[in-house]
Amino acid sequence: MRLSIQPVWIFLYGVVGVVGGPQVVVVGGGPVGLVVACDLAGLGVDVVVVEAEGGVSEWPKATTVHARTAQSLVRRGYLGDSEGGNSPRTGVDRGSVSVGFHFAGIPGLAISGPAGEPGPVLKCDQAELVSGFEKRARALGVTILRGHRAVGVREAEERVRVEMDGPGGRVDLLAEFVVGADGARSLVREAAAFGSRTYPATVSALAGDVRLQETGALVAGWHRTPRGWIVVKELGERRVRLRTLNCAGAYEGRHQPPTLAELHDEVSWIAGRDIGMDEPRWLSRFSDFCRLVESYRKGRILLAGDAAHVHFPIGGQGLSTGLLDAMNLGWKLALTVRGAAGEGLLDSYDRERRPAAQRVIDHTRAQLALMRPDAGLDPLRALFRELMAGASAESGVLASMVSAQDTVVPPWGPDASPWEGRFLENLALDTAEGRTDVIGLLGKGLPLLLLFGEKAEDFEEQARAWAGLLRVVRAEPVQGLPSEALLVRPDGYVGWAAGGGGLATALRAYFGEGEGACGGVAALGAACVLPGAVS
Repeated sequence: MRLSIQPVWIFLYGVVGVVGGPQVVVVGGGPVGLVVACDLAGLGVDVVVVEAEGGVSEWPKATTVHARTAQSLVRRGYLGDSEGGNSPRTGVDRGSVSVGFHFAGIPGLAISGPAGEPGPVLKCDQAELVSGFEKRARALGVTILRGHRAVGVREAEERVRVEMDGPGGRVDLLAEFVVGADGARSLVREAAAFGSRTYPATVSALAGDVRLQETGALVAGWHRTPRGWIVVKELGERRVRLRTLNCAGAYEGRHQPPTLAELHDEVSWIAGRDIGMDEPRWLSRFSDFCRLVESYRKGRILLAGDAAHVHFPIGGQGLSTGLLDAMNLGWKLALTVRGAAGEGLLDSYDRERRPAAQRVIDHTRAQLALMRPDAGLDPLRALFRELMAGASAESGVLASMVSAQDTVVPPWGPDASPWEGRFLENLALDTAEGRTDVIGLLGKGLPLLLLFGEKAEDFEEQARAWAGLLRVVRAEPVQGLPSEALLVRPDGYVGWAAGGGGLATALRAYFGEGEGACGGVAALGAACVLPGAVS
């Protein structure tokens, strides 16, 4: 049965008066797709999320949110209150903190975060993240179609048609834009024929939750042998979560589901002794296959998260990289749909995020090279252990790379201020309305124009045409921040600073001609506090 969009909208979902479908369809209801949907809906865009799974998957997936991702999430109100002020914000630590991490399985890497930011490494199961994001999306009016599998995507007459199979049969949705956030085997990517650069698999790896037949047969931690790696996490009552790495070569049938017997044989072979196990709760297979699409945008179709990039999961950077995609894309696509985007704003998504994904692919491949069980690499591993010791400059470089705190977005023009493209840390600010901070001022999802000093009135006059879009705040000068004015993007990056060309020129580049084009932008609803996010 094939239904057109209008009967589907009125009959199945009770949305009356919507002609031609939503403005944006997001294919994929995981954390990346839901954050894109939340940021779009928060700025007044009609959004539908299409998700094949009928409910939130309880299978263990990603559990790590790295520093720059947590810093960006809290600025969008995902980790606590979004109004700022002096009250403590859930998940935000008011002092600088260092957390021990690893590089290529070598312990000793210290990842630090600035004062006033979330902890530098947040641990939260992906299922909890998805539940929190979905709750927020529904509160913002996002329609989430669970149990609907996208089977086709194609552009048609300045729209994109998404074909999907649902409980009632085949359904077509027409939208102005489609975002593919549907994972490594993305239907959107394949249907729209995105080109990709790929790196073939060279290793095989397994994962699963099992019960060990002998108490203490494996202890928690990272274990390297001459044949590979076993990573063990204790779950209690002899249950463990296992991950293996076999560097002998890629498994020929890597898309076939693994078995308990296969995991047992692999763990026993790597360990060099029999490791009895039973009662598997889940099993999975992965490798070091990598992919990066040639562009994140193809006309009215965009990709985010694993649909755009896949890499070896060392360091837990996949979830964080995808969420940074989402927070870069959401506001840009929203302003484009609302007619308040400058020429080239949406294309800047690819320009800013694809190099970041390439960097993740490169340094995860470098880590895998260090993990290969070749005794000839022992001196190199020892060198890296020394480099990571203490607070050395080399340790800081590696930590900033893994946590994405070294990410700087490219400037828009040749006369950019040195501040442009940098991430603005959470400064305390004294304003006419009282004491607040950067996190509190960005919580509504609008661009922020911070004005300091005597020229504030002049800058405010230059920005008058964009008054319906910008949040303009005058504040007392801040020590260590010499700029008289900063344009802060919703994702926390500085888009312009005084001394780097005219403010009106920058606003026009980002937001078009202004003059109230976005006057009806909706404010975000209440912040969504995520379980497990308290540091």
